[in-house]
Amino acid sequence: MSWPWMIWVLSGYLCGSVPVAWLIGRAHGVDIRRVGSGNVGATNLGRALGRRWGAVCLLLDVVKGAIPVAAAGVAMAVAGRSSLEAAEAWHWLAVAVAAVLGHVFPIWLRFRGGKGVATGLGVLLGLYPLLTIPTAAALLTWLLAAAVFRYVSLASVLAALLLPVYLWVGSLLRTVPTSRVLPFLVVTCALALLVLVRHRSNLVRLAAGTEPRLGAKRSVAADAGAAGNS
Repeated sequence: MSWPWMIWVLSGYLCGSVPVAWLIGRAHGVDIRRVGSGNVGATNLGRALGRRWGAVCLLLDVVKGAIPVAAAGVAMAVAGRSSLEAAEAWHWLAVAVAAVLGHVFPIWLRFRGGKGVATGLGVLLGLYPLLTIPTAAALLTWLLAAAVFRYVSLASVLAALLLPVYLWVGSLLRTVPTSRVLPFLVVTCALALLVLVRHRSNLVRLAAGTEPRLGAKRSVAADAGAAGNS
């Protein structure tokens, strides 16, 4: 990997590692790691400070994923192209992965961060136009699942797992050579696995019937159980 790409990968990690939920919480006198599930993300922040701040955090988490990826794409002349050489694709995807890992494992919080869904959405949006349609389909999946089941965690896992499926089906419909789409399939599958692993405690609570629904207030017992599983 050339040094310009290495700089962009590092920039992606540092931008992704900005702990937005923690910073907003601290500004309100709350350590987000010690309330609710203890997760440093928009959902937990929204339960602690209200939906407005949860929405602000969600938007900023998306933005901090999109910015380094989009900036790297423009700077390295890969953004906006419908087809990339394998090396170009892997390098650009490395920036995207670094941003998500920055959110999940931020150096500022001893590598204990959020679950990567919002920042993952941001990096996918930044990979324009190669993942635009699969990302839109995954986002629609999230919205439908959240509306039907009322579980943020379940919607997030379903959307993440179906993203590489949408990408694969789309490539078949457009007869894109496997070599062109392979890097994106590998990375979207890896991100799906990361989201699944980061939501393992939520899945346990879903199976036990103790996972809070979207918009519901957590009980003290649920908080204690979530803290123990986080």
